[in-house]
Amino acid sequence: MAQVLVRELDDKVVERLKRRAKEHGRSLQSEVKTILEEAAPDYEAAWKRIESFRKRLKKSGRRFSDSTRLIREDRDR
Repeated sequence: MAQVLVRELDDKVVERLKRRAKEHGRSLQSEVKTILEEAAPDYEAAWKRIESFRKRLKKSGRRFSDSTRLIREDRDR
């Protein structure tokens, strides 16, 4: 697994990260790792899951109405 070194972080940023890590019950390293993972999501995997879900809905034979008109009516209220 790769490692990343971030140089010249402001001390105040590090303190905020430490506070945040403590609030989440994690180490500083774990908190920074979580932040980076959330900042760079795996869109390819997400689209594969979406397509899989769409295929399952299509195979189910269920029909879903277009809710555009209902949403518009609700917004116009």
